Amino acid sequence: MGARNRDILLQFLFESTALAAAGGILGILVGVAGAWALKLLVPKLPVSIPAWSVLLSFTFSAFVGVSFGVYPAKKAASLNPIEALRYE
Repeated sequence: MGARNRDILLQFLFESTALAAAGGILGILVGVAGAWALKLLVPKLPVSIPAWSVLLSFTFSAFVGVSFGVYPAKKAASLNPIEALRYE
């Protein structure tokens, strides 16, 4: 009640970006742990994780979060507050 459409849109976008970033960080941690485990299981196999691949994966994760957050954010920002609260 009282929030502008822009405020609601930004809140939804921040939330979707934060969730995507958390997922990206978790994915990077799982990938690093998997590479470490592979190196322990097969010591002769050279395993490395280049920094560019970590940066690319995190950037892609954030991009997906923003991309898939825009539509719900626009939809939520355009709702009438009374209509939105009726379904709660």
